[in-house]
Amino acid sequence: MIAALPIVRDSAAGGEIRVVVRGLRNDEGRVGCSLFNHAEGFPRNREKEYREIWTPIHSGSAACEFHRIPAGTYAVTVLHDENFDGKMDFNWMGMPTKGYGFSNGAKATLLPPSFDAASFGYDGEGVLSIAIDIVYRKLGP
Repeated sequence: MIAALPIVRDSAAGGEIRVVVRGLRNDEGRVGCSLFNHAEGFPRNREKEYREIWTPIHSGSAACEFHRIPAGTYAVTVLHDENFDGKMDFNWMGMPTKGYGFSNGAKATLLPPSFDAASFGYDGEGVLSIAIDIVYRKLGP
């Protein structure tokens, strides 16, 4: 009786986006990965994130795995949270003092990149792996 039942896959379940964060300067603290599915609030407004993950660091890298992600357009931000305070810290000139990065190789200048610059498409099937190299701003000469 059971063999006669059709196999139904839950297409709404989605797949996985795996973010590999490389180039961390030490294994202190943790890495936060924020997944956005629209431009509103990107990259700083945590209330507008689609998903957020905090993960440990091992040998200068970390991996964030977002499960059950449907097809769509996404962008990722990453933060090396060395002091476990859960936020980006800035110096007196407004420059970030923690490591950060964006998907799609998007670069920050005086302002963070736009959602369009950091975005990528995902078909909702299987595992999509993306790599983000962490950036540390040099403070001083």
